Amino acid sequence: MTIVDTTVWVDYLRGFSNLETEYLDRTLAVERLGLTDLILCEVLQGVDGEGSAARVLRELRRFEIFDTGGKQLAVESAKNFRTLRRQGRTVRKTIDCLIATFCLVHGHSLLHRDHDFEHFERLLGLRVIRP
Repeated sequence: MTIVDTTVWVDYLRGFSNLETEYLDRTLAVERLGLTDLILCEVLQGVDGEGSAARVLRELRRFEIFDTGGKQLAVESAKNFRTLRRQGRTVRKTIDCLIATFCLVHGHSLLHRDHDFEHFERLLGLRVIRP
């Protein structure tokens, strides 16, 4: 399973072309893709108007949407944050820690356009799709 991050969804929905959106477009029908509830929230926060939000929600519901909350993920995410910080790599957003940790815990790959995830890849073994 590949989890598609907010950074890719936003570009894709806005019609921007880059390596990640082109990869997403090529693999929509042939790969198992998903997102987390946190990614869904971030994407919907950026949409103007309720009609557009409803349309985007309908589109994203075609994919598997995972619940990421819970105490255990919060504890693991904070542990990963501290591990990275000790190695001189501070992750800017808590949501990125939760998304990366979710992927690590469940063995999912991540398609993204956010350099904070690179710390998880290099130092903690996060599998990242590099189109």
